Amino acid sequence: MAGLVATTPRHLVTQDGLPITSFRLAASHRRFDRSQNKWVDGETNWFTVTSFRQLAINAAGSISKGDRIMVAGKLRVRDWDNGERAGTSVEVEADSLGHDLCWGNAVFTRTVLVREPEVEEEASDDKELVGK
Repeated sequence: MAGLVATTPRHLVTQDGLPITSFRLAASHRRFDRSQNKWVDGETNWFTVTSFRQLAINAAGSISKGDRIMVAGKLRVRDWDNGERAGTSVEVEADSLGHDLCWGNAVFTRTVLVREPEVEEEASDDKELVGK
């Protein structure tokens, strides 16, 4: 789906170390009205987009309020009731995010994951066996 980032993305890291970035997305459909001979806006649908892990980290540094983006992911529709009000929320758990290049251009920078080196006990055990 394509849309406009309507809120400043909120980035947080849980106590367990899970990065999460979320924001609201407004998706409007335009259509050409032949009777008026012009483009008209259709209904706007609102979604909460949430990303996790590396996608959340990359989104926090790349996506801003007002950006036109593309989102692919899992759609979830949930009914809620807090006692005073009830409603339906529509959420997207993002698998991928990117800028909509119909509206501008972008420069891609690949991220490099830095991992802690693992303890190489096996390698030192092999050296000891060779020396014997």
